[in-house]
Amino acid sequence: MSAEGAADEEVRLARAYLSRVAEPPALALGALIDLLGPVEAARRVRRGDVPVSVQVQTAARCAEDRAEEDLRRVAEAGGRLVVPEDEEWPAWPFTALAVAGRQRLRCGGEPLALWVRGAAACAELAERAVAVVGSRAASGYGQHVAAEFGHGLAAAGLVVVSGAAHGVDGAAHRGALAAGGRTLAVLACGVDVAYPAGHQALLARIPERGLVVSEYPPGTSPARHRFLTRNRLIAALALGTVVVEAGRRSGAKNTAASTTALGRVLMAVPGPITSATSVGCGELLRSGEAVAVSSVEEVVESVGRIGDDLVEPPPRSAREFGSPDGEAMRVHDALSPALGRSPQAISVESGVPLDRVRALLPEFELSGHAARTETGWVRVGTTGRR
Repeated sequence: MSAEGAADEEVRLARAYLSRVAEPPALALGALIDLLGPVEAARRVRRGDVPVSVQVQTAARCAEDRAEEDLRRVAEAGGRLVVPEDEEWPAWPFTALAVAGRQRLRCGGEPLALWVRGAAACAELAERAVAVVGSRAASGYGQHVAAEFGHGLAAAGLVVVSGAAHGVDGAAHRGALAAGGRTLAVLACGVDVAYPAGHQALLARIPERGLVVSEYPPGTSPARHRFLTRNRLIAALALGTVVVEAGRRSGAKNTAASTTALGRVLMAVPGPITSATSVGCGELLRSGEAVAVSSVEEVVESVGRIGDDLVEPPPRSAREFGSPDGEAMRVHDALSPALGRSPQAISVESGVPLDRVRALLPEFELSGHAARTETGWVRVGTTGRR
């Protein structure tokens, strides 16, 4: 980052102080900073010379001026403080949070600053990112899908955003890293806190290829309300969110709600109707809030650039040839897996005009559902048919 794109030390110290004295999202404090600037706002908070709405948010911690200590601790952990005055601040993704804050939505409110570990620039990672979230108690199916999506999205050049939790989150991060791609973990605690403890090694690897991010200062311990608060950042930092698995009441559904409120694309993976971890996905799909996705290509198309990221249609299987009385299905049904038949014989058997049969047979050959032999055309790639 160039020197001209970096905030000065006084601003950085002020925002470090302010990020500790108020529990996010601190809308009233944010409004004061917008009005006075971070340095003057910090001075007023220290003196208690603030509106009542700001005093409510800051009174309990206004004496906790640990800015220099926090900056030292994050530097010792290999991190830094990123502030809105920095060039790498993800201003465009966070615009939606600011708008939601003005509308008093639960997911509203820009962070006052971001504590990060990793060399990558925040704004750059957020340019083309997809969030992959889901149940901590993920099924084998959920973990497999999350890892496959993480790997495929990273291989396609997208950044995988998640929350570093057990289950779906961890699988998505690992999939992205396995592909040699970039991933971004948003924490509900300080970036120097290894939580969950079982992901200590994962949280050490992520900064090598991406970022570990939090709006909470170093040393902050995780808490239930902080997970719900951080979910809005996961939604904001991505072009869209894929919910792989979710129970009826879950943090993943909270992230889904933030995604739609912020105007991002919400996707859900269909799951077994017998699985409790797929109930939430089913509800999102049934309500129309989410679009169903079953492949990386469909995710990329959903969040991608118009005309650049369209998914290739899958090859047609025997079950996808149309209605039972459609020409394609009738021609396919007229094929035998053992006895070669001429186009004329297939036309007679199917009742489809010969020119149409001659047009369809090469399509079947390209899709792997028919083959041309010395004795004629035969069906391939299907079972259970005559």
